[in-house]
Amino acid sequence: MTRDSPDNPARPAPGVALCALADLPDPGSKGFRFREGGKLFAGFVVRVAGEIRGYVDSCPHAGWPLAAWDDRYLTREGDLILCGGHAALFRPTDGVCVAGPCANQRLAPWPVALIDGQIFTA
Repeated sequence: MTRDSPDNPARPAPGVALCALADLPDPGSKGFRFREGGKLFAGFVVRVAGEIRGYVDSCPHAGWPLAAWDDRYLTREGDLILCGGHAALFRPTDGVCVAGPCANQRLAPWPVALIDGQIFTA
């Protein structure tokens, strides 16, 4: 069972409040960690050009977390998701790798929803 497996007991159920939209700049990103016993689920949310997307925090090439620092998932320009391990770049709209050793692979989606100014798991 991998960290992004739907069978991971640490993966939060739909309806868990993550943060207020106001707490996520545009462009911006924020990471979340959930534990259940010895299991971990790591995910993150990005906001770019008014769109909100969630992804499992795991590089499709190496399996390690993407951010080298807390909540720093985007490039300096804020237009792409950056893997801090090997500088792969992913489109925030669909998680497809556009540069790096995992070209054309994609980040695993983590469904999120915006409801009344709050971001929730979906």
